Amino acid sequence: MKERIKIAVQKSGRLTEHSITLLQKCGLIISHTKDQLIGYGENMPFDIMFVRDDDIPGLIQENLCEIGIVGANVAREKQLSYESSRSSSNFDLESSLDFGHCKLSFAYPESSSIRSVNDLDGKTIATSYPFTVKNYFTKNSIDANVTEFSGAVELAPSLGKADAICDLVSTGNTLRAHNLMAGETILESVATVLKSKSEQSEFKSMWIEKIIERINGVLQVNESKYIMMHAPKNAINEITKLLPGTESPTVIPLDGVNDTVAVHVVCKETVFWETLEELKDVGASSILVVPVEKMLM
Repeated sequence: MKERIKIAVQKSGRLTEHSITLLQKCGLIISHTKDQLIGYGENMPFDIMFVRDDDIPGLIQENLCEIGIVGANVAREKQLSYESSRSSSNFDLESSLDFGHCKLSFAYPESSSIRSVNDLDGKTIATSYPFTVKNYFTKNSIDANVTEFSGAVELAPSLGKADAICDLVSTGNTLRAHNLMAGETILESVATVLKSKSEQSEFKSMWIEKIIERINGVLQVNESKYIMMHAPKNAINEITKLLPGTESPTVIPLDGVNDTVAVHVVCKETVFWETLEELKDVGASSILVVPVEKMLM
């Protein structure tokens, strides 16, 4: 295939393995060795580019890659930086994935009098996400100074570079180790699929839409379950209400039985034991819950 579509993913880090697994679940067979920076799709016209996560939005912006998988925190920061230079971002955030969860939050020195964003007027905030933080301050009418600090942002207050920080937080252990208190969260982030807005050939557009549709299909089945049961005819409406995220169930007559039917339904949310017990209470029996491997809507 002469035309190849490039997908940018994190070279090494917490998103790398999840990103590759996601693409493999979409049916893509990737030829790649540990030291290679490019993986080749054997059965589809996709090449995987292994790059720094901070570089992924820029590669999509310039249409050097058509698709990227990166944290929404990185994508949002780049979008705001482009807007600040009076240009617009050349990519869309297509799908929020189910991995790469993190949050961008303020943190305040335990020894200071700062306890909330309301105390930040006139203060200096260190962050690796200056455009995101400035945007937050503008929207909330907070007059604070933002200084960009690359790496080890937690050290900024003890070095006298800032009064507080805004950084990615997971467990909070790093903050506590540097005598910092977690404050307000300004961005909840997950891994996100970026798609270039640039005009593509008909061939590329078809494959780009196909892989994004498959990604969305993978996301839909992650928590989805296929549920089968026997139930009284007069309990079908009540059963449907008990099952989270369901569409209209499939109702199948049972041979030789008039008042009981087989009910099959796809449930798009987690099914708990309590749900099954409630189904039994309204008359359902022989309840079987099985995982869904693939689903296209």
